[in-house]
Amino acid sequence: MFFIDTSRKGKPVYDATINQSLDNYLANDLHKKGHGLIVYINQPSVIIGVNQNAYAEVDLPYLKKHNISLVRRTSGGGAVYHDFGNIVFENIVVGDTSDFGNYEAIANPILDALHDFGATGAQLHGRNDLTIDGMKFSGMTMFKVGDAYAAGGTLMYDLDMDAANEVLTPEKDKLISKGVASVDKRVTNIKPYLKPEYQKWTSEEFKTHLICHIFGVNSMDDIETYHLNDHDWEIIDQRLQGKYDTEEWNFGQNPGFKFYRSKHFDIGTVAFNFNVKDNVVTDFKIYGDFITGGDISIIEEHVSGTKFDQASLTKAFNDSDLPANIGSIDGAQLATLMLSKDE
Repeated sequence: MFFIDTSRKGKPVYDATINQSLDNYLANDLHKKGHGLIVYINQPSVIIGVNQNAYAEVDLPYLKKHNISLVRRTSGGGAVYHDFGNIVFENIVVGDTSDFGNYEAIANPILDALHDFGATGAQLHGRNDLTIDGMKFSGMTMFKVGDAYAAGGTLMYDLDMDAANEVLTPEKDKLISKGVASVDKRVTNIKPYLKPEYQKWTSEEFKTHLICHIFGVNSMDDIETYHLNDHDWEIIDQRLQGKYDTEEWNFGQNPGFKFYRSKHFDIGTVAFNFNVKDNVVTDFKIYGDFITGGDISIIEEHVSGTKFDQASLTKAFNDSDLPANIGSIDGAQLATLMLSKDE
């Protein structure tokens, strides 16, 4: 295992648009064999999943008023707020992908460190959340490309909870279609659970101690490190231009279709935005915080043009290879969601 230093010319990078693109570069372009780790901090920003509708997850007027960045990640998961009290970690594994999908393997080094720092109640909860006393302080996600994968998450160390609650609550009366917020009220920061002497750490100090603990050393100088160089940054900048730094990618479009349905399943929250005319689905978009390596547009194409009844919708969903393109869920469940009434 080695550390990947993502500073630029010796200075830390806090731009969330840049940081969020690093995993793609490291997995696809640099493709350095072995198990690498990056850890960074973002300036105030909202990170949304690749399949989420920004207009249904974020209070956009609040976001713009407070100069908070909106960044869409290339993997699934829900909407989260980052600031200087939040730590982001990612494992970049190239070659051996046998642990892909194993969130326990990602969580254990983090949990071991937190236990030693005093947060003995920290644990993996469900599929991909880390909690203390039943309250979430981290959500993890991962994506795979060929013989490489990126897997990591956030650590709420000293996050501004008030700002998070404000920006992750959309103004529903300003939405054409009803939105569903990703805010989880049962969340907490790590800092209050640490030993008293460790609660004095700044976010940067906590980050350094965490990294050293993971590598079993007392100093960052003792860790095998790959430093991003000028050539790396030139390619990273090129990758950003025209896609990840555009509003089209980060905000996307709110189609404003008449019907909006959303429900939480075992695979995550699935939301549909669609129109129906003469009992036929005429427009159809899928959103959600589910994590998939598939192509949800295949499902959208199957459902669009389908009769708006249980049997027809169930067949359309099942014919679109749900396990590969969205996850382990039955077409009848999704058909039932579409046909459900507004609450």
